[in-house]
Amino acid sequence: MLMTKEQEHLAQIFSKALDQVDPYKIITNRLTLSNEVLTVTMDEGNISVNLKDFERILVIGAGKATAKMARAIEDILGDRIESGIISVKYGHTENLKYIKTIEAAHPVPDENGVKAAHMIESLACSATDKTLVINLISGGGSALLPSPMNAEVEGEKITVTLEDKQNVTKALLACGADISEINCIRKHLSNLKGGRLLRCLRPARSLNFILSDVVGDNLDTIASGMTSFDHSTYCDAISIIDHYKLRGKIPPNALKALELGNHGKLIETLKKDEFNAERAENILIGTNRIALLGARDKAIELGYNVQILTSRLDGEAANAADMFWAIAQDERQWELLEKKPACIIAGGETVVTIKGNGKGGRNQEMALSFLMRLGQDKLEGKDIHFLAASTDGNDGPTDAAGGFADGAILNKSRQMGLSIADYLKDNDSYHFLDKVGALHKTGPTNTNVCDVQILIVK
Repeated sequence: MLMTKEQEHLAQIFSKALDQVDPYKIITNRLTLSNEVLTVTMDEGNISVNLKDFERILVIGAGKATAKMARAIEDILGDRIESGIISVKYGHTENLKYIKTIEAAHPVPDENGVKAAHMIESLACSATDKTLVINLISGGGSALLPSPMNAEVEGEKITVTLEDKQNVTKALLACGADISEINCIRKHLSNLKGGRLLRCLRPARSLNFILSDVVGDNLDTIASGMTSFDHSTYCDAISIIDHYKLRGKIPPNALKALELGNHGKLIETLKKDEFNAERAENILIGTNRIALLGARDKAIELGYNVQILTSRLDGEAANAADMFWAIAQDERQWELLEKKPACIIAGGETVVTIKGNGKGGRNQEMALSFLMRLGQDKLEGKDIHFLAASTDGNDGPTDAAGGFADGAILNKSRQMGLSIADYLKDNDSYHFLDKVGALHKTGPTNTNVCDVQILIVK
């Protein structure tokens, strides 16, 4: 698509946000090796590990940004790495020498993800007290490392299959549940999530590098908290099922496992006291807030007066679009937040309650909802320009990071006779934005820190 000046500015601001949370740059800046001492530089105090104390170094991990993290670890440790396996989304890869990459499906898991989980679990269980394990965890890890639960209760085998987990995931995605609710269910149907990976690693030492893709950066929610203690319980999982009225949509085996756990017949996820006994360090290396600061700096460089609203935007994508529309009008008329030219930035992760059969993602839904608001504007969107995009480059099950919305796009859609309301009703934002040339496609970014929304008012 041929971009306008303002669309180019939106794309540049978003690109700077991505650069600020590049996993390779973050790890190579924070992690150094000198005289066989590995040091992680942290604001709250450095972590140092003498590699001479270990006989083996293993690298494992899962997530959309994990391949870039792995390349950084390889460049630092080289052939000191004895073995390694990571699971990444199809196409989100890097050229690696010592660490095996398995590509799998996201957001609904597939057989490759199960294969990766089994291989990683086997490698983890081989660790001893003389093993240093480096975990590389980023958003998407939940779907990319499915390890369906198998248990025996009072002589009866309880088996949750991959198909069961796929159907659970689909039901949760469609009902509008947020990521913490989705991951609560996932944790309680998994052999690895909710800190259970640490039980496999025991008694090894682990350094767990984590890139956050969740609002609030809760370690027990990112990739379902594989190396964190878990606040949630089987009771919470059942409550979520009931809140969204999903009992008839959840496979019987999965529901039975959750109910058995709720009655104390299955082992809970890792809790704080158990975590405190582990030789584990969880290291948060990148967040949405850091991406927003990068976006702010680029916007200032381009000559805008900038206001960051929040890194915790959530709720329905359409409601978030309404909020941005209200802000845009206030800025245009009264300069309520900043003097024009203004750039208002936010981040977080919204949801879409799916009611149609179309194609799209939460950011495309937000952009299209914003475009509908522009259609109600007596000035037809004059001086207002908007971009909503996902930092991983894949908004929902699409090849686009997100979408643009402004007066030029609105006029083009009218010339083509497209009904915004009809496309929104079918949750078909992708095809609408594609037809008017308003998709923002970055390709896989190999990072993942939620979403970024950028509003320009000239």
